[in-house]
Amino acid sequence: MNQDQTKALLVGIEDCKTDFSVVFTGKKSSMVNGLYKPLTREILIHNKNFQNDGQLVYTAIHEYAHHLHCEKGAFVPGARAHTNEFWSIFHGLLEKAEKKGSYTNSFATEPEFVEMTRKIRALLPENGRLMLDFGKLVVEAEALCRKHFVRFEDYLDRAIGVPRTSAGAAMKAYAYQVPADLGWDAMKLVSGIKTPETRAAAIDAFMAGKSPETVKALVKAEKPSDDPKHRLAKERERLERTIHTLQERLSLVESELEKLEEE
Repeated sequence: MNQDQTKALLVGIEDCKTDFSVVFTGKKSSMVNGLYKPLTREILIHNKNFQNDGQLVYTAIHEYAHHLHCEKGAFVPGARAHTNEFWSIFHGLLEKAEKKGSYTNSFATEPEFVEMTRKIRALLPENGRLMLDFGKLVVEAEALCRKHFVRFEDYLDRAIGVPRTSAGAAMKAYAYQVPADLGWDAMKLVSGIKTPETRAAAIDAFMAGKSPETVKALVKAEKPSDDPKHRLAKERERLERTIHTLQERLSLVESELEKLEEE
């Protein structure tokens, strides 16, 4: 594949509002396979890194996801590039590429991967059921603590040595009767959702095979705005708060330095 073919493939998966360029560096890099430059809208691909076109396409889709993500934010670089929203965009592009035949998912086509996935996924419900049983017992333990007028947190800390966050998540999973088939990590994520409707949507998404990052983006309380002006305004507010906090901290440090110099 050449640069033009790669760009055409990306636009064929999902169109964008802002033009971009794809550049093959002709180099081999031990650090990264590619990178995206938001200020110049360039996707750089170290094409000497790959053994086949599938690897190149995967990297190109990853970097194109950065372009689409930055497009939503008016190309103002944020503190983090790989947010839940980014991963949701990236995984969505991969799904579309698979349906269009632009990318082959080896996890679903290679027999060795299919068998490995079957073995691992067979363990998830068992793990989930154990955590539901654990949550039930912890709920009973909390009631016992109330009966004997002792601190439940102290019981978790000293009697069974379980982190409070883990115990709390198990209790919620039991109370909400989160399906054990999801596996504990997904159950823990779902149990942290307060709204029944949103919780149900998250369960459906996991059941449909969506990634944890995609589900997190789905259930995020405040949906990201597609309006660049709104996003820039929110970013300005965040930066102003950060600057204010740093200025206060700087003032305090300077004051303490002055005191030390006077001694």
